[in-house]
Amino acid sequence: MSNIHKSSWKLKLFGRFVPGSKKVGSNQWKMSEPSSENAGDLLLTIVESGHMLVSLGQELLGESRLVRMQFDGSSKAEALEECGSAVLRLKEYLPVTTKRGLAPAQPPPSQPTTQAATLDLQAVKTGPEIVQGSLSIARLTQHFLGEHALSLPLMYRHSTLRPGELEPFLRLCLLDPSFPAWVEEVEGELTRALQD
Repeated sequence: MSNIHKSSWKLKLFGRFVPGSKKVGSNQWKMSEPSSENAGDLLLTIVESGHMLVSLGQELLGESRLVRMQFDGSSKAEALEECGSAVLRLKEYLPVTTKRGLAPAQPPPSQPTTQAATLDLQAVKTGPEIVQGSLSIARLTQHFLGEHALSLPLMYRHSTLRPGELEPFLRLCLLDPSFPAWVEEVEGELTRALQD
């Protein structure tokens, strides 16, 4: 059964991109799979802090910003269900795409009709723009400076603070006499980032 609160998934295959390998015919993907030689399962684990760990038995596999995974299951349907469950959890923290570059279960892009484009334009005018996927630094900066209203994707809404930790932190900041100056410096840096 698919469950967004699940934290570990069994993998059949895991690959991580190894940059810098420019030899002709060299493989830029380091692939790992369970075998009889390495006792243990190949597991994807997402911990509460949002960290993603992939382990093969007792060994943690290396870091990479670009990974490929094939989920394990007794049938293709079960493997797809496991994949869907993991995607739901991963989307809380980062953008997820398929080999074709589309988000899972996202239809291929098509040309919008004039009426649909008009409705989309009206929707943007009446409320914040609803954004999917990752955002550029410029768009995030515009949002934080209040220049452009966005409804941020789920991955940008995740906080590492536990309930009840924000209020004491804010009180501490507001009691610090240098806090207003720091906020102005942050605003200045955001404005400079937008101009770059």
